Amino acid sequence: MSMVRKLLQVLLENLGVKLEDSMIDVLVDKKMVNMNYYPTCPNPDLTVGVGRHSDMGTLTILLQDGIGGLYVKIEEDSEFGKKGEWVEIPPVPSALVINVGDMVQVLSNGKYKSAEHRVRTTSTKSRVSIPIFTMPNATAKIAPFPEVVEKDGNTLYKEFVFVDYMKNFFSNAHDGKKSLDFAKINSA
Repeated sequence: MSMVRKLLQVLLENLGVKLEDSMIDVLVDKKMVNMNYYPTCPNPDLTVGVGRHSDMGTLTILLQDGIGGLYVKIEEDSEFGKKGEWVEIPPVPSALVINVGDMVQVLSNGKYKSAEHRVRTTSTKSRVSIPIFTMPNATAKIAPFPEVVEKDGNTLYKEFVFVDYMKNFFSNAHDGKKSLDFAKINSA
């Protein structure tokens, strides 16, 4: 958790936001560890390991095995692929994958983006992944940081209580990043 706190602190300082340790603690108050098992599938194109989604929390730390199967959707044309394309993230031995969650996207007023991702099974080996999700306290009020909004000149997301976002997120499970619509300010 000290690594998660430091990562979050560095990300926020890069935006010109300096938070007290107590506020960082609120943003990573809850932790949830999953152990996901994906059995070998003779035809992986016909099954889904985990459907497309972004992580609702603050940061996710993922320990992959050496099998592969994690895919990220490209949001805009880049050296990594074309917009809308799914790109596999090859596992790196002894490395952790760090996912920015929806709460960091909101807090940063969209400067940091949560990654839409999915997991596929393979036809060669069973797969195991162990994500550690960090989330704000359920009663935490979440909104873009004023320092970021001041620089941007506009606010992309409304203020909300995290537990309300959680309810919305689980009602839109595996529907890409649709759950973020809950927090967006609609411009006319």
